[in-house]
Amino acid sequence: MAEAAIRDQEQVKEQAKQPRSVRVVLMALMIAMLLAMLDNMIVGTAMPTIVGDLGGLEHLSWVVTAYTLATAASTPIWGKLGDMYGRKGAFLTSIVIFLIGSATSGMAQDMSQLIAFRAVQGLGAGGLMVGVMAIIGDLIPPRERGKYQGMMAGVMALAMIGGPLVGGTITDHLGWRWAFYINLPIGAVALVMITAVLHLPKKRSSGKIDYLGAALLTVGITAIVLVTTWGGSEYAWGSAVIMELIGIGVASLVGFVFSQTKAAEPIMPLHIFRSRNFTLMSVIGFITGFVMFGAVLFLPLYQQSVQGASATNSGLLLLPMLLSMMVVSLIAGRVTTNTGKYKVFPIVGGVLMIAGLFLLAQMDTETSRLTSGLYMAVLGAGMGCLMQITMLVAQNSVELKDMGVASSSTTLFRTLGSSFGVAVMGAIFNDRVKHVMAERAGELGGKALGAGTQLNAEGIAKLPAPVRDAYQFAVSSGTHSAFLLGAVIAVGALVAAFFVREVALRGAAPAPRD
Repeated sequence: MAEAAIRDQEQVKEQAKQPRSVRVVLMALMIAMLLAMLDNMIVGTAMPTIVGDLGGLEHLSWVVTAYTLATAASTPIWGKLGDMYGRKGAFLTSIVIFLIGSATSGMAQDMSQLIAFRAVQGLGAGGLMVGVMAIIGDLIPPRERGKYQGMMAGVMALAMIGGPLVGGTITDHLGWRWAFYINLPIGAVALVMITAVLHLPKKRSSGKIDYLGAALLTVGITAIVLVTTWGGSEYAWGSAVIMELIGIGVASLVGFVFSQTKAAEPIMPLHIFRSRNFTLMSVIGFITGFVMFGAVLFLPLYQQSVQGASATNSGLLLLPMLLSMMVVSLIAGRVTTNTGKYKVFPIVGGVLMIAGLFLLAQMDTETSRLTSGLYMAVLGAGMGCLMQITMLVAQNSVELKDMGVASSSTTLFRTLGSSFGVAVMGAIFNDRVKHVMAERAGELGGKALGAGTQLNAEGIAKLPAPVRDAYQFAVSSGTHSAFLLGAVIAVGALVAAFFVREVALRGAAPAPRD
């Protein structure tokens, strides 16, 4: 432990001496982060055109599922590879794999090829977010890292707002293949910049990769994601397929935990969970992912179905939440850097997140866009307090040699939280919509939903008035139930925040100004 503390102190001193090229590196890292976040937003907009060209509508969900599975399963492995063999090499490799997947996805001739190439793209994407966070952890001491939180939140907001707009424009004017090809020039810029200006100590581990642990974790994560993706949609929650997947997932994860106690170089060393703060940040990150992606799914749906907004500008519908998140994240980062204090932000974030979700649960068919925008801003402020602080505190809670696995574990818990959020909130929403439609519109309501009507603003306008009113009421009722559940789940994040210890952040305080 003493030797580890000395190594940490030496590395912190090196971090404090970083040259100006750090800003250039950060720019390249943000470009890589944008690649990972922008892709799904762009591709989602292009999907109707892709299906029209390639066919295979029945396999449509796998285009997204293959990417998500590969990303989630590879995330912890990329983190460990960076710790063992060097962050720069692992990160550059992940970018190259992502770009290969992008190029081949653009050249796909049928849906099967597209699904396979999207899986390759997802493997690379798993290393992009982890690489960005771990490299920032290597370059910048936690005490100084808060300055850059606003930059990361801004990239996230840009991806969510700009993704659908860019995707629609590219698809309409250049064709759907360019929804994938657009990644190539952006990724090339990131590759060149990182290769030229990123200088990190070279590592060469004598240990062997924990293949058994990697295999068990991959199977476990795959089973979990498939349960949350298929449950209630492809298969009933109580079906044999879902039950088998749950059994496989539980058995694999139990086996994984046992294997980590025996492995020389475990994929996810269990000792990092001995830190109270790291464990609490994993819990808070899971809940934040649960809430955030549920909100991103249901808010545009509510605004399009009930408030009559256009689907084309779906990213803009989230602007109040995303701007609030970005501004608050920037403020939280600055305060953390200047004071070294951070415990207040998870607590305030938890309170605001619960309040925002509760307010959103009160929306009905009469709620104005201004009112819903204010409610979204409250939720965005809560997430702004939590999104980057969770990663900051998690990284500060482990030794620098475990920076990669800490970053990947935190990212993984947030990803799994988003999968559960979409699945559970989606199941409650769908059940409520069907129940209210049957109650208010009878057979006509069942036919409107069962006929596969595209219930966007245009589709809703074509429905008979009684069915339209019933559907709008059903959506607002489903939204109420989904967000109310989110508010209850968010209480867990607030409770966890109260147990966080205010451990000093590594790195010196900012130098006083003359």
